[in-house]
Order: sequence, then structure tokens, then C-alpha cells
Amino acid sequence: MGEAIFSGSAVVDVNNTSGFFPNQTNGVVAMYTLNTMQEQTQDIAYSTDGGYTFTKYAGNPVISIGSTQFRDPKVLWYAPTQSWVAVISYAQDFVIGIYTSPNLTNWTHASNFTHAGLLGLQYECPNLVALPMLINASIAEPLDPSNFASTDMYILQISINPGAPQGGSISQYFPGTFNGTHFTPADAATRLTDFGKDNYAGQFFYNIPSTSPQISIAWASNWEYAQNVPTGTLEDFRSFMTVPRMNVLANTTRNPYALLSYPYDYNPLYTTPTSLINSTTLLNSSLLYDYSTTIPSGALTFSINITGIPTVNATGTANFTFLSSVTGESIRGGLFLAGGNGDTPLWLDRGYTRGFDNPFFTNKFSTDVWLNPDTQTVRLLGVLDRSILEVFLNNGEKAGTMIFFPEGELDTLIIRTNDLNDGTTVSAEVFGLQSTWTSQEVGNGNGTVLGNVTTMASSQRVRRDNLGHLR
Repeated sequence: MGEAIFSGSAVVDVNNTSGFFPNQTNGVVAMYTLNTMQEQTQDIAYSTDGGYTFTKYAGNPVISIGSTQFRDPKVLWYAPTQSWVAVISYAQDFVIGIYTSPNLTNWTHASNFTHAGLLGLQYECPNLVALPMLINASIAEPLDPSNFASTDMYILQISINPGAPQGGSISQYFPGTFNGTHFTPADAATRLTDFGKDNYAGQFFYNIPSTSPQISIAWASNWEYAQNVPTGTLEDFRSFMTVPRMNVLANTTRNPYALLSYPYDYNPLYTTPTSLINSTTLLNSSLLYDYSTTIPSGALTFSINITGIPTVNATGTANFTFLSSVTGESIRGGLFLAGGNGDTPLWLDRGYTRGFDNPFFTNKFSTDVWLNPDTQTVRLLGVLDRSILEVFLNNGEKAGTMIFFPEGELDTLIIRTNDLNDGTTVSAEVFGLQSTWTSQEVGNGNGTVLGNVTTMASSQRVRRDNLGHLR
């Protein structure tokens, strides 16, 4: 053996360009990195049963350059040239190679994108995706699908590890144009996908209408401590994923191509049709909600919306705390309206949990957004699960991901405002979320869910859960 399957991606070969699927239009082809001591190559495997089992292609590898640092292919269909495109990382050369193919088996090198943004030690997990633009709307207001327009703008997303400003791993993106063989960035700016420390190697789904937000999901951890976090004897997990996110570009006050990244609609998971907390008068006051018995999953979403912020001399804070009534542990965050110069800082703090201690597991993170002078509004949305908090400021103009490991289960939410100007208004909502796994639990009482299990029929078979799995 002596080989391992590293990250990759899978596509549906609707037109049977590969020739693997003469009698079907739903054949799946996966392209992945095969890692050995000698080199990293790009191999493919195909599935005729919807992706449950795969057969390795007899002609592997389909791309080999004799390197041990060549990995993470992401494949997309480029309709104008009727060809497949793969973006692949030459990891420690700080190069993203762009390859094209008519059939997924024969690949031609087309161009390179190189030495852009934060370099760190290595590039990993590139993604190339076309994004719609938000037009004729404020990013601080609820997003209306009618305000999304298809454009020729793409983003090339590249993950780096290590080398993040906060330490360890992070992802960055470059807006630009793509002609089927070459990606051209719009400018030389470096833009990060997250201001926290626990969002890496995000992956986009494809075949979504061009005027709709594009959907992504990322790995919620950081390579500085990913292999040291607690993994209980029952859970035996190493990490988890972020919530699926919707992604569009927007021309904001300071950034002509800002990525808005916000949660996919999870209204179907609400435990009640109406908010568990619905306060429109949260002005220089506080509210407390004990959800220890009302939200069995321990997962909820909350929002804090602030309007009427003065254009000058703004004051005040709007903070939230999630607390364990048993151990007193907590995670905290909030908005500081007196940032000055029209900006509003947002901060997070996980330093009051005691389940994990590591010198790289730093406690505090912060960012800010510029207020739109026409609206003077800030919208904060948060999603909390048992060991992860994700926050989204102004529809995801800034997004932050923070994992944490308390000894006691968090069960109480406190939202507090203080020292706000007269005329400023604050509203807050809280919805409980159902577990998405409840219907799939095996019935032994401990919440265990079994994933897809297949039998290795031969040495030419690989299981689906080995494909695209982050190392």
C-alpha cells in the first residue's frame, strides 16, 4: 500500500465526456490527490451508482509533475469552451496551476496564478467559482434575491497553512475574471474569508444558477491545534464543518469586491415558528434566556439589529454571552459602536472555557465594518452549536468562526446593551434549532449516527468517505 487519498472534488459527468457512462447522465467522477512517499499525483475514480462506490481509473495518474507538493484538485465545467477546468496547488511553490480537459482523463496545463496575497508556508485547497453581484441594495438590509445579478466576476480562493494573521491556517480570496484558461485578479488586495481562527479549506458546490448565491462549506478548525483538541471516547471526532454559506460579491463602502458570506436558510430547522425571544426595545438593558430545557439540541441562532446610529459621537455597546449554569464557563462577543471614523468593531472571546488548553488556542478575535452613512445600521447574526460559534456582520461582509470546548454544556444566553445614544434602536431575536441528525440516530440513546458504509468489493474499489476528505 503506502499510499493515501488526499483532498479532491467530484463532478457529475452529464454528457459522458469521460466515456465511463454510456447509458446514463448522472455518472460521478472524482478527482483526488494520491499521496505516496515518492510524489503527489492527481488520480480519478468513477461511480455509476450515484457516488456510493467508486472504481479507480485504470489509466491513473491523469496528472503527474514529479512533485511531492502538488495537490487538492478542484474541478469545474466551463461552458463557453465546453471543457473541464481544474485548479491545483503547487503547494510550496505558491502556485495555483490551471489545467483544462475535454474528457476528465486527458489534461493540459493552461496557466499559473502565483505568489499572491499571504504566502505562509504553502498554498492549499484552491477553489475557482463565478459569483453574482449584489446590486441596488444595502448590505446592512435583508438580502432580496431580485438584487443579485450574474456577472463575469470569479473568485479564486486559496487556503494557506501556516501563515494566517491569527496564526496557523486561514483562507483568502481574490476577485477577478476567468476566460477558460487564465485567471486575472481585479486588484492586488489580500482579502480573508474569516476574521476568526477556525475556518479553513472552504469548498464550493457547483451547478447553481448564476444569479443565485453560490454555496460553500468549510472545515472548522486550525492546523495549529486540530490534532490536539478534545475527542471524547464516545464522540471520537477530530473536528466538524461550518454551516453551509451563501456567497455573493458586493461593492461596499471601502471594497468594490467584498465577499458576503452568510448562512444558508435554516428556517426548516427552527424549533418554533416564532422567535423564542423577540425584543424591539432592548435599549440600555439586558435579557436572559435559559434554553437548557427548551432546546434539546443545544443549538440556536440569534440576531441583534441596531438602527439609528449617529453619524458622529456614537456611543454604546451591544454584547452577548453564552453561559453554562453548571460550571460558570462562557463565550462572549459584542459590538462597540464608538469605534470612531464610522467603523463598528466586533469582538469574540472564548477564554472563559476550560475544556481545552493550548498555547496556540488563542482567546480573542476582532474585526470591524464601515457604516453606510445612508442607513447607519448594523446587523449581527450568530449561530451557536455545542462547540462552535459563527457570527456574520451585515449579511456576512465580515464572518467569524470560533470553536471552543467547555467542560459544562452552555445553556443560557444573555444579551445586553449599554450607553447607547438617544434615537438608537435595538432589536433581538432567538430561534432554537433542531438537530439535523435526529432522524438518523441508531437508537442506542447516545446520539450515534452512522455514515455511509460500503464493502470493499475489490482492490479497485474505494469508499466515498475517503474522497474529498480533508487530511
